Order: sequence, then C-alpha cells, then structure tokens
Amino acid sequence: MTKLKFETEVATLKKFFETYCLDKHTDLHYKKISVIYQDTEFDISLTLCNECKKNIDYSFEKLQNCPHEIKPRCRKCPNPCYEKYEWKQVAKVMKYSAIKLSLSTIKSKVFKIFN
Repeated sequence: MTKLKFETEVATLKKFFETYCLDKHTDLHYKKISVIYQDTEFDISLTLCNECKKNIDYSFEKLQNCPHEIKPRCRKCPNPCYEKYEWKQVAKVMKYSAIKLSLSTIKSKVFKIFN
C-alpha cells in the first residue's frame, strides 16, 4: 500500500475511534504517538480512553503489516489478520462512527438548505 493510502487509513481510524470514544467513554486522555510505515514517521494526536487506545494501537499494527499491495477493506480481505475479539471491537467502533458521521453530514446539509 502507498504511504498516502496508509496515511488516509490512519486518519480514518483516528476519526472513527475518537468519535466513538468521545460519545461512549468518560476517561479520555490526550496522547501523541508515532507510527512508522515504509521508513516514514507519522505523528498522531489522539484523545481516547485506555481501552480505545489499546484497540487503535492493535489496528495500526495490523495496518502496518498488511501484506496487500492494494489494500482491500478489512471485512472483505481474503486473509483476515484480526483476531476474532479485536475484530468485533473494531467493527463496533466503525459501525457506530460511520452511522454518526453520516447522520451529522446529512444534518449539516439539511441545515444549510433551510438557512
């Protein structure tokens, strides 16, 4: 996968995990982490609880080690690398955040129409 694709995937995970954690958890902590991919260091600022931080770290690790040149969506991957428990945790975060972010986009578009 290209560095640009990796950066996009990291940004998506960050946005989805922070959206979920902000709504569902109370013990949030600000953390700065570095993720290295193909000799490039990506600095990421996260505001997450410890559980979500652990899950996103796991996701970053799997993303860094993805063997596919053209990365498929994880749920459609022919060789899934996530363990079952972690997969369920990440899927829950992704589902919740995708719905919430989609609804907030629709809400802002409707708001713009009437203002």
